[in-house]
Amino acid sequence: MDTMNFRFEGRAKTLTYVLMGIGVAALATGFLTDDSHGHQRFWANMLVNGFFFFSLALGALFFYALQYATESGWSAVLKRLFEAIYGFLPYGAGMILIVLLAGQFHLHHLYHWMDSTLYFEYMLPDGTYSHEMSEGAVANPNFDYIIANKGAYLNGWFFWLRTLVYIGTFLIFARMFRKWSLAEDEVGGTDLHFKMYRRGALFLVFFAVFSSTLAWDWIMSIDTHWFSTLFGWYTFSGMWVSMLIFATVTLTWLRSNGYFKEVNESHMHDMAKWVFAISMLWSYLWFSQFMLIWYSNIPEEVTYYVARMFSQYKVPFIAMFFVNFAVPFYVLVARDAKRNPKFLIPVSFLIFCGHYTDVYLLVVPGTLHDHAHFGFFEWGTFLGFLGLFIHVTLRRLASAPLIPVNHPYLEESKALHY
Repeated sequence: MDTMNFRFEGRAKTLTYVLMGIGVAALATGFLTDDSHGHQRFWANMLVNGFFFFSLALGALFFYALQYATESGWSAVLKRLFEAIYGFLPYGAGMILIVLLAGQFHLHHLYHWMDSTLYFEYMLPDGTYSHEMSEGAVANPNFDYIIANKGAYLNGWFFWLRTLVYIGTFLIFARMFRKWSLAEDEVGGTDLHFKMYRRGALFLVFFAVFSSTLAWDWIMSIDTHWFSTLFGWYTFSGMWVSMLIFATVTLTWLRSNGYFKEVNESHMHDMAKWVFAISMLWSYLWFSQFMLIWYSNIPEEVTYYVARMFSQYKVPFIAMFFVNFAVPFYVLVARDAKRNPKFLIPVSFLIFCGHYTDVYLLVVPGTLHDHAHFGFFEWGTFLGFLGLFIHVTLRRLASAPLIPVNHPYLEESKALHY
């Protein structure tokens, strides 16, 4: 077997098609049986899955740029795996855009602030709306003082400008990094490496802002009256650790099939350390956001937690935190557990599902309120998106050599042992 090139075939490829088939069946069933107004359940689950898997790809792009900006040598043998994962970005961006466009054209009501009538205090006799009182005008029953005061930020043209800038920036950098990475295999030298080093640092500047503001725009604005200054960092840490989990499990599977022979136990140990560390970062941010809001007990802030802790979401909300914190803390803290797939794989699957539940709880309580259900539609959609994500990742992985032969730090990476 040629271990320098991955071949996407056989049972792995068939499995992705089966998962995607389940997803198509779930989406069709969900749409046809969704009797909620505006197919709210259907669109909420599209947003959950679209955002979650887009986040995995974006997390890989961030981590890839971070390795270059910090001149990290240990990960050189892994760079093609991260390139494969962020290859899903165009697909994830397309799904996000479909959901947002559907909201803009009022096919669903996930984003309450997209209702233009909320921003005007008065309604005129001809059915139009106005900010000023005039003859014959009456109070607008839809007027929302809080949302109206956020109109400078939450308005259609500015929202779409930001969204297109986010997606355009990510896709441009992703394409640039991939193009230069493949070219480096041909030309060698260090010129392209230092270009990627500089562009990696530049990308992190954009990402530092955009990772927070896109979380505000696409997720936090669902609960329009609520806000948290930690929300951007919180969602960022979730996307980061979820991507690391997926990369670790995929890498373990590839090594078991004879690929990535250059990757040794020390590389796997480092990947597991990243999973452990970012799990602790996520837990710290979750608790910080919760404790500060709960302790201050300001009504417009605690509504977010009241809706999740005193409703049908209470059990998954609390369980999700303990799974994402306690499981990696108590299992992955040991050195041997980080190197043993018998511990690492089950823990990874559990935490991965825990972070998917986290995204589900970011979206669904604010969109479906107390009318949520979790059945074939929800888990089937998740499996379908997972199948598509794996298919795109492995297909991209098969399109180039697994090892970047001219990476300046390749030998250093191969020699990683401790």
